[in-house]
Amino acid sequence: MLGDVIDLLVCPVCRHDLGLDAGAVRCPRGHSFDVARQGYLNLLSTPVKGDTPEMVGARETFLTKGWFAPIADKVASFAHGVIGDAGAGTGYYLAHAVKERGLALDVSKHALKKAARAHPRIGAVAADVWKPLPVRDAALDTLLNVFAPRNASEFRRVLKPTGTLITVTPNPDHLEPVVERFGLLTVGDEKARRLADTLGDHFARDVTEPVAGWLDLTATEVMSVIAMGPSAWHARAERVGEGARVRMSVQVTVWRPKS
Repeated sequence: MLGDVIDLLVCPVCRHDLGLDAGAVRCPRGHSFDVARQGYLNLLSTPVKGDTPEMVGARETFLTKGWFAPIADKVASFAHGVIGDAGAGTGYYLAHAVKERGLALDVSKHALKKAARAHPRIGAVAADVWKPLPVRDAALDTLLNVFAPRNASEFRRVLKPTGTLITVTPNPDHLEPVVERFGLLTVGDEKARRLADTLGDHFARDVTEPVAGWLDLTATEVMSVIAMGPSAWHARAERVGEGARVRMSVQVTVWRPKS
């Protein structure tokens, strides 16, 4: 619930404390932000294009089948304390990892409607990862970043010095042969190098563990895979007439903040 995480948040305008007040959130300087009836708080200063209702629905349908549960379990095994998720989507991975309380951050109000109900100790907040996050300095013990954009300096700022950043990134063979068959966005071989370049000034790599396997998907589940990810913005697949054996192949990496 939002009340469980309000002490982790700051006003995106003046960076002062926030407090709940009669269905809204306010700071001492009078800046006020609405709490949606679905339970999430909107702290976006300007609208940002996020996942559509169709993308969110496809993702929820696919994830609730448990196909990516091995990824969620691996992430949860490294998580501890107060957990944030930058690019939380529907809150699936955060709900698996949460131990004390969790903060779901995303730009999509459609995803946050789901995240706000994913776990009773999750608070959901609309925030843009490319801008200063509306989160206190050193507020989090763990920050998740699963198939989502990364803002290294902000991630370092909101994590405690003893905190943990956990990233999940796809390998080049992730979701094959669906990627090739339907012309979806591909993952380059240089993905690991780009990740290190992005985070290296602020974080040191601790451990990387692969999570891989084969998924025997129905035709409907293949359609969900196509519709739930970034390729939904770029590709229109022909009708899927049959199921497929699809590769799950990702890297789960633990990073420690540099001094």
